[in-house]
Amino acid sequence: MMRSLSILALALLVTVSAAASQPGKDDLAKLKDQVAQLNAQQQQILASLDELKKMVRGPGQPELKPPPTMSVAGELYKGEPAAKVAIIEYADFQCPFCRRFESQVYPNIRDSYIQTGKLKYFHRDMPLVFHQGAMPAARAVHCASEQGKFWEMHDAMLGDTASLTPADIDDRAGKLGLNVPDLDKCISSNRFADIIQRGISEASAMQVSGTPTFIIGTLDANGNVMSVKKTVVGASPFEAFKAAIDPLLASAN
Repeated sequence: MMRSLSILALALLVTVSAAASQPGKDDLAKLKDQVAQLNAQQQQILASLDELKKMVRGPGQPELKPPPTMSVAGELYKGEPAAKVAIIEYADFQCPFCRRFESQVYPNIRDSYIQTGKLKYFHRDMPLVFHQGAMPAARAVHCASEQGKFWEMHDAMLGDTASLTPADIDDRAGKLGLNVPDLDKCISSNRFADIIQRGISEASAMQVSGTPTFIIGTLDANGNVMSVKKTVVGASPFEAFKAAIDPLLASAN
């Protein structure tokens, strides 16, 4: 972990040094652009450092306190209706660790559990305040549900780039075949504010300190209530999820 922090700190130092070594510019406008770019790069690195530290659960940090049961009635999910085990993901669409999970860990969960009918996968929002694109992205994903593409937009938001400007969101929506003007109208409204705030409030009550965080449990006979059994914090390796899921599947069967 210290090595990761050192690498990010070194990246910040290199960025600053490179900017300082550039020859002077007579054009004041160009100089201002360079300074603005440098500030943006520094903020991105500092945000990543801050988020990395949040993901380290040191001795002084509170333990997660999920409730014994959580309702999932009526929520969209990936998986088969008959699945008896579920994961609730709390994620920030601009979070680099959420992106890492999506690309490196989630495909194994999908192939081993979701597509085989063993697991339901739910999403809830935890947009972090220092990620300016996280809240608009969360709105975009819920707004995409009105056009039948909630999960497609969810996956697109966690794609190969962290840039989530309005233009980036529109570009991703367009590639999915969404009606972009209708989507933008929804994003600018408060239509899904209650759903997003629900995720934020739940995460806060459980003392979730970083994203992604996963709540894992078994579902009742109707698939509406999850009994919480396990938690996994961060972009943990697939083996951590397997160790949590397999015993629940065995007991459910």
